[in-house]
Amino acid sequence: MRVIALEEHMFPRDVIESAGLDFGRRASVRIQQLDDLDEGRLQAMDDAGVDVQVLSALAWTVQDLAPTQSADVSRTLNERLATAVARHPDRFRAFASLPMSDPLAARDELVRCVEELGFLGAMIHGQTRGVFLDHPSVRPILAAAEHLGVPIYLHPAPPPPAVRATYYSDLDADVAECLSTSGWGWHSECAMHVLRIVVAGVFEDLPGLELIVGHMGEGLPFHLERIEDMLTPVVKGHSLTVAETLRRNLWLTTSGYDHDAPLQCALSAFGVERILFSVDHPFASSSRATARLRSAPLSEHDRALIAHGNAEALLGIRPQQRRTA
Repeated sequence: MRVIALEEHMFPRDVIESAGLDFGRRASVRIQQLDDLDEGRLQAMDDAGVDVQVLSALAWTVQDLAPTQSADVSRTLNERLATAVARHPDRFRAFASLPMSDPLAARDELVRCVEELGFLGAMIHGQTRGVFLDHPSVRPILAAAEHLGVPIYLHPAPPPPAVRATYYSDLDADVAECLSTSGWGWHSECAMHVLRIVVAGVFEDLPGLELIVGHMGEGLPFHLERIEDMLTPVVKGHSLTVAETLRRNLWLTTSGYDHDAPLQCALSAFGVERILFSVDHPFASSSRATARLRSAPLSEHDRALIAHGNAEALLGIRPQQRRTA
């Protein structure tokens, strides 16, 4: 079974050092794996049976840089991504990193990456300096994505200082960092971010915009009916309800979620045609993720859709025969 994984991170060690970036306690221990775009990564893919990784820079720190530096670092990251894809065209594709502190530069970089480098879309990490993707200043980026026919992958990011101080203070440092990010916080914040985009009318203005979120939908499948009951009645002037909009414009990936209950919830809420396979490399095990995919209670038709069919349809990835040495 062909397997395409969509949320697979990288970040060159030398770029971290030259830009003076701080990845925090938990991400920093993965720097060697993030830096590896050759033998080690390919071996992990082969061991797990992953045919293609769609690479993305773990670039939330880059989004918060001053506009000029953010643009320079983003361009460097994208050139590294393009080089990796060129070295291993049968194994890698890429999502662009964007300098979100300068929305017009981010729009131009998205266009360059798609039209010149062949990238499949972009990954954006949460809000940038308090600006969410529903803000009018960001609309040129989203309009460009719709025009180009490529998705935006909205990935969580650590909370801004004010949120961290309010919700995660007075806790053990390691506990606070995990609780504010992968242990809970960034999933709920990413879900709220998606709902802001919906209620602000972004998808009314850009009905062809495709948005991807990871971690089996960041909790949205579980809460979808409650959201529909409570939020839809107060959203005025939209052609679709909140749930209808989400089911039309949102895609979910399995990244980091290797259990039946979240999968069954996502299937029930969104349908198999909206679910894509991901690992969350190097923060999750590729072998565990693919083993779970192969053993999950799915029909073989649905398993194939999640493993590769939906990604091929959304991203236009055509099957290629692997090169052999």
